[in-house]
Amino acid sequence: MNKKFFITTPIYYVNDVPHIGHAYTTIAADVVARYKRLAGYEVFFLTGTDEHGQKVQQAAGLSGREPQAHVDDLHVRFKELWVRFNISNNDFIRTTEERHKKVVCEILQKLYDEGEIYKDSYEGWYCMPDERFWTEKDLIDGNCPECGRPVDKIKEFNYFFKMGKYRDWLVEHIQNHENFIQPKSRRNEILGFLKNPLDDLCISRPKERLPWGIPLPFDDDYVTYVWFDALINYISVHGHLQQIKDSGFWPATHQLIGKDILTTHSVYWATMLKAAGLDLPHNIFAHGWWTINGQKMSKSLRNVVEPNHLIDQFGVDVIRYFLLREVPFGLDGDFSHKALIGRINSDLANNLGNLLNRTLNMLKKYFKSELPSIDAKGEEDGPMIDKSREVTGAIDQLYDELAYSKILTKLWEFLDAANVYINDTAPWNLAKTDDGKKRLATVLYNAAEACRVIAVLIAPFMPETADKMMKQLGIDTPVEKQGLDSLKEWGWIQPGTRTHQGPQIFPRIDDKAAAKILKEVNIGGEAPSPEKKAEGDGNGQITIDDFMKIDLRTAKILEAEKVKKSKKLIKLKVDLGSEQRQVLAGIAEAYEPEQLVGRTVILVANLKPAKLMGLESQGMILAGSDDKTILLGGFDGDLPPGVRVK
Repeated sequence: MNKKFFITTPIYYVNDVPHIGHAYTTIAADVVARYKRLAGYEVFFLTGTDEHGQKVQQAAGLSGREPQAHVDDLHVRFKELWVRFNISNNDFIRTTEERHKKVVCEILQKLYDEGEIYKDSYEGWYCMPDERFWTEKDLIDGNCPECGRPVDKIKEFNYFFKMGKYRDWLVEHIQNHENFIQPKSRRNEILGFLKNPLDDLCISRPKERLPWGIPLPFDDDYVTYVWFDALINYISVHGHLQQIKDSGFWPATHQLIGKDILTTHSVYWATMLKAAGLDLPHNIFAHGWWTINGQKMSKSLRNVVEPNHLIDQFGVDVIRYFLLREVPFGLDGDFSHKALIGRINSDLANNLGNLLNRTLNMLKKYFKSELPSIDAKGEEDGPMIDKSREVTGAIDQLYDELAYSKILTKLWEFLDAANVYINDTAPWNLAKTDDGKKRLATVLYNAAEACRVIAVLIAPFMPETADKMMKQLGIDTPVEKQGLDSLKEWGWIQPGTRTHQGPQIFPRIDDKAAAKILKEVNIGGEAPSPEKKAEGDGNGQITIDDFMKIDLRTAKILEAEKVKKSKKLIKLKVDLGSEQRQVLAGIAEAYEPEQLVGRTVILVANLKPAKLMGLESQGMILAGSDDKTILLGGFDGDLPPGVRVK
């Protein structure tokens, strides 16, 4: 029997217009689901829409429709976008479906019968947009601490779930299960939250105020609080409580969420499951937010990134690749069209596309597009084949860690090895002699097999590209049927296969086209550059916009050595999370190299590279100094490499 794997996204609020943040979470889940299928797992991948609550009721009223008709229309936007992004979800759940309502009522009744739910009077400050009560001490300047909007004071009777009594148990569970909340910074955030008393959770709203919701099974005058209702989608998809336990898919392997809904999942959801007698998910992973050119996305700034427009302009696989390659999953990311174009030209056109194109071109030129047999092996073959095995073996653990950027870095290491192999063996020279032609056959067979291996490995990230590569290689067997087992032995592709060279899978975007795209973006998309202030005002002050141009990142020092013939310079190799860099720092008079290895420092990451003592420095380490002392800037706790410092 195959091992089972269950992964979820949040269910998205149906009133929202699907944006790049929704796409980011869903693509991330899709990539892991596709990989696990290739690895032979029985996968269940769930997404959906959250369709109850006061905001839906109000929006429906403004449009002159009943709430059900309103959500029936709006949820389609998400379904259609997931089709465009090639999302391979097994199910799409809506909280207005009967199958969901039945399980919500079953759990509510169970908790009520067991004394986990009680009725009481409540007075608090209510935020309608967030559909959440706050206490006086929670408010910031009298407004909602979550969204900053005004709140209304409400006093009413409601039903409460005894969440507070599970506080100590939850702290112990988090401490004993290191992977339950990831990344580590989010785990620490929740442990910090739980140092304070944990209140019981209001789980109802009076029907007279809010009729649009699931009625409580034990009191028809109330409907279920939207968060209590929505969270249950992760199990209601499997049926009633006994079916959930028998399904084999619960507990979930990964639940991917944005960092803004961490508390609701790691506290509300966890305690609800405990009370219902169900296991907790193995992992809740809260990723960061996307900004654009260093600024928050907002309609007023006209800089919201619209996913459908990106697909139309660049293609679906480019966006899937960029979002997961650019920023380590879990950290905040900054979206820019300039960086996107850079990835297309460097990673996809120059590297991936070029390898396939040059391989097929030489097969056409020297073997009439028919794959030859391996004839004469050479010493250059081993390193590339070994690299294939190394990469294939390494990425499995990285997938379990949701380390998407590291996975792609690993895959590109093999891609680089394949390009180096072609350069080192020089097929164009081998073709000049009869003896060379025997070796040529082996070289081009290996190059084609390398392209196939790469197509299988990138398929979870770029399924359309993998299919295109297979077709041009003349392989009819879908990637899904080849699976990861096809990578265990080198030489899966059959000699005699006829290849079909097609157009470049990733054409370069030339300077003229790039300039046009960036100009259009500045006119109608991304926020325009801030106006320049008059120079020479004499006070030496900068604006917040000036400061935000400086990209400060945490960097972990991996290696350190003194620069020869220099009294002050130390050469550092630092980890930025998504890449490693060489940096020179003038701190040799204060630190020995061995003192520095393992330290986390602050790096100016977008400083133009400079040469010092003939060595390139790719950034600047921040330190404070006076006449006597130099001290490195740092932190009073642990932060992973690549975190933005603000």
